[in-house]
Parts: sequence; structure tokens; C-alpha cells
Amino acid sequence: MELSGARFVVVGLGSSGRAAVRVLRAHGADVVANDSRDREALDASLGGGRALDELEALGATLELGGHDAARLGQADGIVVSPGVPRLAVLDEAERAGVPVVSEVELASWFVQSTVIGVTGTNGKSTVTAWVGQMCEASGRPTFVGGNLGRPAVEVVDTDAARGDGLVVLELSSFQLERVDRFHANVAALLNVSDDHLDRYESFDAYAAAKGRIFERQGDDDAAVVPDGDARCAALARSGGGRLMTFGGAKGSVRVDGGQLVDAVSGLTVPLRALQPRGSHNVDNACASTLIARLAGVDAGAIADGLVSFKGLPHRMVRVRVIGSIAFYDDSKATNVAAAVAAVDGLTSGEDPIPGAVVLIAGGVDKGGSYAPLAERVAERARAVVTLGRAAPLIEAALGETPVPVERARDMGEAVRLALAAAQPGDAVLLAPACSSFDMFTSYAARGDAFVEAVRALPEPPGRGAAR
Repeated sequence: MELSGARFVVVGLGSSGRAAVRVLRAHGADVVANDSRDREALDASLGGGRALDELEALGATLELGGHDAARLGQADGIVVSPGVPRLAVLDEAERAGVPVVSEVELASWFVQSTVIGVTGTNGKSTVTAWVGQMCEASGRPTFVGGNLGRPAVEVVDTDAARGDGLVVLELSSFQLERVDRFHANVAALLNVSDDHLDRYESFDAYAAAKGRIFERQGDDDAAVVPDGDARCAALARSGGGRLMTFGGAKGSVRVDGGQLVDAVSGLTVPLRALQPRGSHNVDNACASTLIARLAGVDAGAIADGLVSFKGLPHRMVRVRVIGSIAFYDDSKATNVAAAVAAVDGLTSGEDPIPGAVVLIAGGVDKGGSYAPLAERVAERARAVVTLGRAAPLIEAALGETPVPVERARDMGEAVRLALAAAQPGDAVLLAPACSSFDMFTSYAARGDAFVEAVRALPEPPGRGAAR
């Protein structure tokens, strides 16, 4: 689409929406910057008025406090931020022939280099960052962003968007709902499990949104999925990319004898050399290795990235050890499958903890079943501490298990109750299985509260030095 003189409305003025405004204005579009919040609420959420002042200085027209159906229907294009829910006025504009696209789709119009897209219910941030580190180690111009950190549209007019550059994007289902021409040379779907069922009418609708990452792929592209995952493989076949698998017994990159092995390149790395903890991170390492190799990253850079990557904040980070009791922050485990993977990661694999898990869980329910978590708790947990609005739902699901459950009023009390329940060799694990927005502004704020509470714990007599 020719942008110069085109009329665009950007709906949602979070970081990705504001970035979209900047790019559209830089390329000559007339832009209305729109948000349902009024200026006072937006200023408060953005930390002051400078962000909106910047948009006005760029020549954008601010339209706040609602959505003007007539304005939307007369636009040449609408860019929707990922946090914006489904809106009838957007559907109406789309039916009238106005293209309604995500900020990721807008970014894709300007990229001529290799695009790597990573999606999935769990692990996508870790894999995106891990692949990004491998790409950066190769020396090629690299952009890492999307749902992770930097908005995708910030890649526009960078070296990474041209020539031998590499664009590595984490993509949420929300971002993939409104793509059209977006094309990933390497597209990865790491897994699909119940999540965001408060937004989607069914699990199949959620999975279909994830599967859109493959739609524009052709014979020269690669579609990456876990070995043995029939659902992910079926979604990958919606496009024309070559199906490639990781992990399991037959993946192109898998574990063999305590080593991560790439059957094609011959790369082998001992699992003990990987820094992120947990068996699920072994799968993430396998996926990252395969994705990077398919994108043309050399084996040396992949090996460097594998062993130097330290992991991301609030993703299975060991915070402190009191005596022989370790405290782990996995606040990013915002759904049931992620919480189950966190418990599995500590209690199985190459280096399991000697004891059991004391789990801290709860927050805002996202519409899935807690039955898989209850099953894992019954097998591997010492106790569970619940908090937040979903506490009664989790407690009901755990009702048939023999594991004791206590409810906490806040994170500080949750940590104290968990320590009291733990025995030598156990791990206290924050893996909420829920979103954070009842008590915290984000999963990161929740994780920070956990870290602060753990660090504030006194050293119990006779338990040795804290580390």
C-alpha cells in the first residue's frame, strides 16, 4: 500500500500503537491516533503527557475517549494494537472494505530480509530471545522484538530489514489475528494449550489464530513444530512450508545421551552447559537451535548462543536458597500448561530437585481447566498456596488431592506460608497459572513482588546460610 497521503487510524496507543504512528507519519500518511481512554487516563498509564505530546508533534491527530465509526469507515487503513479487544466498529469498518491490520502486518510491508516468527502458548519469549542471541552472534544485522519488548514496526528502515538481515519476532495470537501479507521464512509453533479462552470462543479458534503464522509460507520456507505433536503439525500444513520438527525421538534437533544434538549440522552441546533451568527449557533449546540453523545461522554462532544465554526475567529464575530450600520465580507461567511445565522442569529431567514443590498459584482466571495442574500437584507437590481472584477455582480443582492448600491475602503472606510448608530439598515455586491483573499491573510486577518477599525472609534458625 502507498502510504504517502493515505488516511490511517491507529487504534490503541500503547507502545506498539505509538510506534505504528511514528512509522506511518515518517512515510507520509495522515494519521489519527485513537484510544478508548481519555487523555487523563492515558497520561497516567504512559507515565505523563510527553508520549501523547510526541504524537501531536509528529502531526498525528489525537482522538481519545472512544471510537468514531464514521472516521474508521472512511480510513484507507486501520492499525490495531494487540491489546485492543474485538470491537464491533472495527468489524463494521472491515465489512465496508477498510483493511484492518495488526502492527506486525504493518511492519512486514517494509521487510525484505529473513523473517523468523515464533509463536506458541508457552516458551515463545524464551525461544525468541535465544534465537535472537544466536543471530546476533553470527554478526548479521539482527532485530529482536514483536510481542517481546520492542514493537515489530520499529524494524522499519533498519539494517536488519534489508539484505542479509535477520528479523526475529515473538508473535501472540492477538497479533496474528489480523495479518494478511505477513510472511515468515521460518515459522515456529512451539505448542498449543488452553489459554486466552476469556477472549476466544473456543480452543479451536485460539489455535487457529496461532496457525496463521504459516499461511503465507511457500516451498522455500520452513514450518517448525514439536516432534509428535499432531495438532501443531496440522496447523503448520495450512501453509506451504517444509515441515521440520524438534525434540522427541525423531526431531531434527533432539536430546541424545545428555547432549543436545543437531542431526544435520552435527552440532552437539552438553545439556549441563545450558543455563536456563528445567526440562521445558531443553525443548526450548532444541527449538532455538533448529530455527536458527534453518535461518542460515552458522553452527559456531548457534553454539555460542546456546551456552551464553542466561534466560529471561521471571522465567524459572532461582531467586534465593535458604538452607536447602530454593525459591524460583516463574511469574510468566500465566496459564495452566506453563505452570505444569514449571513443576515438571524442577522435578524431572537431567537434574531434578531432591524434594517436592511448594506451589504458589492464582491471579485472574483465563478460562481453562485446572485439572492438569491438580494432577501434577497430586504427584509432585508438598503443598499449594493460592492467592488472587482465581484462588477458589484452583482450590476447587485441588479438592480431591491429598495435598494441603492454604490461601494467602498477598504475595508476602504467600511466600511466608510456602516457606513454612517446605521441607529440606524442596523448591518454592511461583507459577501462577493465571494472569496478574487483579493484584498487579503485569506478570513482571508480580514476579518483582515475589522476589522482594523472598529476599525479605529472615534466616530460620538451623537452616544454614541463605545464598
